[in-house]
Amino acid sequence: MRERTTIGAMTLAATLRLTCAEAHAFDEARYPDWRGQWVRIGGGMFDPTKPNGRGQVPPLTPEYQAIWEANLAAVDDGGQNYNPQARCLHGGMPRMMIAFEPMEIIVRPDTTYMHVSYLNGFRRVHTDGRDWPKHAPATLAGYSIGQWTAEERNGRYDTLLIETRGFRGPRHFEASGIPLHQDNQTIVKERIRLDKADHDILLNEITTFDHALTRPWTVTRKYRRERNAVWVEHNCAESQQIYIGKETYFRSADSHLMPTGKDQPPPDLRHFNHPDN
Repeated sequence: MRERTTIGAMTLAATLRLTCAEAHAFDEARYPDWRGQWVRIGGGMFDPTKPNGRGQVPPLTPEYQAIWEANLAAVDDGGQNYNPQARCLHGGMPRMMIAFEPMEIIVRPDTTYMHVSYLNGFRRVHTDGRDWPKHAPATLAGYSIGQWTAEERNGRYDTLLIETRGFRGPRHFEASGIPLHQDNQTIVKERIRLDKADHDILLNEITTFDHALTRPWTVTRKYRRERNAVWVEHNCAESQQIYIGKETYFRSADSHLMPTGKDQPPPDLRHFNHPDN
């Protein structure tokens, strides 16, 4: 028992030393205050300065413009079979930075964490000077490396520069189905800082490099801070949309399937036993 007690005390002491060392290394005064809840400003389209749908005018190649047109036609018909987020799969990058629901940013010396409450989107931005890993599993959110800079040159960091790679699909820019290339070679660069005129507004300049685009696409998302916010759950499984094959249906208040578009066929029941008429 004495040996176990000694080992436990040594472990606790080592943990306390590491914790104190980290706290000492993390000079909070050098970093910007991004605490609180960040709520998006503008609509759910990718570029908040332009109208929804075709008004976004994304710089797509002809091949991917045709894919988007097919997705828009599905929207007009009441379906979202192309949209993985409607199936409770989070949108990945760069779509998750629309922040459909509020976002929290936690700044630590080696990593900045970003949690988007909608669909529990989560990012780790590594700011410890590491290089890109040789082998890392592809994810919807990608692998992010960041660097803090002091653009005001006052000895305090004010801007976080991020590059994100290492994606898997399916991913779209936003709900209308603006597609990203199926090769998943996307690179997303961000420049995040507080608005100089209002420190309760956060600016995120997002530039996407993707083979579905004819050129890099840059938009600026804005978020407003709620300092004494209440956080709520957003559970996608409680959605009233049902996906069967390539069709989208609604679940009615009495728990029966309803069509989402005119003349929509019922689901295929080939695997059910049918009573004789």
